[in-house]
Amino acid sequence: MATEDTHSAAGDGLADAMGVQTHDAASAPGMPQLNFDHWGNQIFWLVLALLAIYFVLSRIALPRIAAVLAERQGTITNDIAKAEDLRRQATEAEQAYEKALSDARIEAQAIALKTRDSIKAAAAVELAKADGKIAEKTAEADKAIAEIRASAMENVEVVAKDTAEALVAAMGSNADTATVADAVANRMKG
Repeated sequence: MATEDTHSAAGDGLADAMGVQTHDAASAPGMPQLNFDHWGNQIFWLVLALLAIYFVLSRIALPRIAAVLAERQGTITNDIAKAEDLRRQATEAEQAYEKALSDARIEAQAIALKTRDSIKAAAAVELAKADGKIAEKTAEADKAIAEIRASAMENVEVVAKDTAEALVAAMGSNADTATVADAVANRMKG
């Protein structure tokens, strides 16, 4: 097993063989970014890189970004204008619809009123016809009743005369037909 001393001795021997001088860890320069000997070089390249980035951004990237933003703003403005136009058209269409609906309701009411009036007129005509027929039938019935009453009165008078003659004969006397007829006629008059 190799120990730590063996490794360091082997490392020193390898460095000697290559002609490299070994230094202590304390004498090593450290990180190259913090070595003041190289700062001038680093500042030059930093300024050169920043200038290159600035020119690339100002000449290529930022104009493209500005164009995209302007295009988006134009699209948004156009869309808002189109939405306003469509909203205005929708409002006009709604108003036209409401007016048409109102006109249709008024027309429907007028048609309903006209139909109701024509039905009432037709019903009045039919009612007048029915009243006329009822009046005719009532007149015919009154005429028939008057005829029946007249014939009944004639029959009552005949029956009354016959009954009076029969009663007088039943009582044992002989009644004159003219006297019985006068007595029945006086009684029927009241």
